[in-house]
Amino acid sequence: MKFSLLQISLLLVFCYVYAAVEEKNQQFKKTYVIHMDRSNMPASFDDHFQWYDSSLKSVSDSAAMLYTYSNVIHGFSTRLTVEEVELLEKQPGILAVLPEVIYELHTTRTPEFLGLGKSEALFPASEAESEVIVGVLDTGVWPGIKSFDDTGLGPVPKGWKGTCEVGKNFSSSSCNKKLIGARFFSKGYEAAFGPIEEAAESKSPRDDDGHGTHTATTAAGSAVSGASLFGYATGKARGMATQARVAAYKVCWLGGCFSSDIVAAMDKAVADGVNVISMSIGGGLTDYYRDTVAIGAFSAMEQGILVSCSAGNGGPYSGSLSNVAPWITTVGAGTLDRDFPAYVTLGNGKNFTGVSLYSGKPLSGSLVPLVHAANVSNTTTGNLCLNGSLIPAKVAGKIVICDRGGNARAQKGMVVKDAGGLGMILTNTDDFGEELVADAQLLPSAAVGQIAGDMIKKYLSSDPKPTATIASGGTHLGIRPSPVVAAFSSRGPNPITPEILKPDLIAPGVNILAAWTGAIGPTGMESDARHVDFNIISGTSMSCPHVSGLAALLKAAHPEWSPAAIKSALMTTAYSTYENGGTILDVATGHASTPFDYGAGHVDPVAALDPGLVYDATVDDYLGFLCALNYSTSQIKLATKRDFTCVSSKVYSLGNLNYPSFAVPLETASSSKGGAGVTSTVKYTRTLTNVGASATYKVSMSSETQSVKMLVEPESLSFSGPYEKKSYTVTFTASSKPSGTTSFARLQWSDGKHVVNSPIAFSWT
Repeated sequence: MKFSLLQISLLLVFCYVYAAVEEKNQQFKKTYVIHMDRSNMPASFDDHFQWYDSSLKSVSDSAAMLYTYSNVIHGFSTRLTVEEVELLEKQPGILAVLPEVIYELHTTRTPEFLGLGKSEALFPASEAESEVIVGVLDTGVWPGIKSFDDTGLGPVPKGWKGTCEVGKNFSSSSCNKKLIGARFFSKGYEAAFGPIEEAAESKSPRDDDGHGTHTATTAAGSAVSGASLFGYATGKARGMATQARVAAYKVCWLGGCFSSDIVAAMDKAVADGVNVISMSIGGGLTDYYRDTVAIGAFSAMEQGILVSCSAGNGGPYSGSLSNVAPWITTVGAGTLDRDFPAYVTLGNGKNFTGVSLYSGKPLSGSLVPLVHAANVSNTTTGNLCLNGSLIPAKVAGKIVICDRGGNARAQKGMVVKDAGGLGMILTNTDDFGEELVADAQLLPSAAVGQIAGDMIKKYLSSDPKPTATIASGGTHLGIRPSPVVAAFSSRGPNPITPEILKPDLIAPGVNILAAWTGAIGPTGMESDARHVDFNIISGTSMSCPHVSGLAALLKAAHPEWSPAAIKSALMTTAYSTYENGGTILDVATGHASTPFDYGAGHVDPVAALDPGLVYDATVDDYLGFLCALNYSTSQIKLATKRDFTCVSSKVYSLGNLNYPSFAVPLETASSSKGGAGVTSTVKYTRTLTNVGASATYKVSMSSETQSVKMLVEPESLSFSGPYEKKSYTVTFTASSKPSGTTSFARLQWSDGKHVVNSPIAFSWT
């Protein structure tokens, strides 16, 4: 058949228009995670995947499934237009169509600091520990490093069903008996941003960022002697569980961590047979039945897998937490007793101490001119030393004062260096107070607290020819007080469910040494050509894998314990005071911290091995919690995959979830009908399980307020055997207070050997 020139032209026009329309439709498509009610699959389908495919094709001719899910949720993910979403939501068997959420990363002295080094004999034999598998969802791993050395490890655990996926710069031989599995998940990311730019990052489990290698080796890296970063923090680097196995799941790319990829990774991790899931990732807050991580974590918990997540780096602002579901272990950050001092000497003879990890050629020691970035900049935000903001002619040969905020700390140093500066003093503002975080800067530098920074600026403004010099002080140990709560660590109260105290606890998260990628330098900047085996970085991203590794140790010692029991052991044995009795300080304020900052306290793994009693919780307990939230049957199924209907005649209480800590919202003077002076009464019930010898425990309470009276019934609990359970009730009788008032107390059960400690947070809202 021959076509005329006109017909060919019209055909070309039609194809062009069709292509343009199709391109426009694609541009308006977004990724969604589709939750299906698996139990309602029509009998006409042979399997669930056939049903998923048919449901999708009924609303779209062009959409394809990115992933299908069968463990943590039932369903699939795909790209749809708004109109297609509306049609799909009307299909039978669809529980919910949830839009994609982009999560972000929450970015070694610690074994000794935590008491592991001197207490090795207390922990389980390496054979038991080596049966535990820690799954790390992050930016992947850098294989072949000493921290993944498998010398002395036996065969891979028999229950392992995972694999070592092959991709760019990653072969099946990249795994070994330590790094037993590695997978990557990029379909959600690529659906949004297009193909992975393989010149910039590997489309494989290989870690081109460093974050994933750092978190994985913090949790379960092998012991490596002589580790350091440029001579800083020299010693033996080791993970918390050195004999445990590691499985890496790469879900984070240069453009972020996408929920469709995260669900796929959690789905595989559960199927692969991990025992602990570690996720230093956080995103937006929403109801539990719409929270991808919470939904996945529920299914993992149901199958005996503890899920440890970072609390976030939104501190010191209140209510800045993420990952707050009660079946997740939420970890905040504290400091170590190690520091990396750098000294600033001013022309007037005054000296100030800051921190730095600079390792290059030092300043000669002689004083050089000192300027403030705001005075040598061409922008109104010049004080922040943003890219291109400094005037080289005014910076060359000088030390520049830059204010913290607006861009990465190490990037500020590069901006000063590129402008010809000789050094940088990084000064904290109100947002950061006295928190000092060290960085591997590319020029002589010192990061100082707000007080020192203000004094340095005062000198600058008062001297017509201000000068300064900077010198490194190496590594100092035994810093006191320690730990303190990091200013960046996200704080409570819990913004979703105030009746559940979060974070659960804190762990080391400031200036943490662990293994690093070979793809980039320690600052993570493209211009940083240095390559290191270990790096020192900070964030709740670093505190989370500490707890993940410690959970692996407890799982090895007590394989019969549930995730809730392990979390309880870590929480009730945590400490919130120093040896002198003073409360752990908050570096953001310089004053005592509270349970909204540290949860139950700072983790103490040696004590957690033998907690005496635990607050255990089952799936049924969490279902009752969801009923107390007034979740509908369909919402509960979304969160749990279970067909469960709350009993209409039963009274459900959020406060009765068997949690190791207490959060008690109370009536304010304005909300109480009688106004000021009116009291309210709240009762919480808890159940303790004996995991030690037969003993009688007696209760004691302490409180910082007279406005709340506490009554515990009974006041003693006698346990005659292992795993025996006993319940008690706490009655809180509180006077009304102004809205925004908070107060704290503590409840302890002790048999003379064990102390089972629970913080209590009162809030009048």
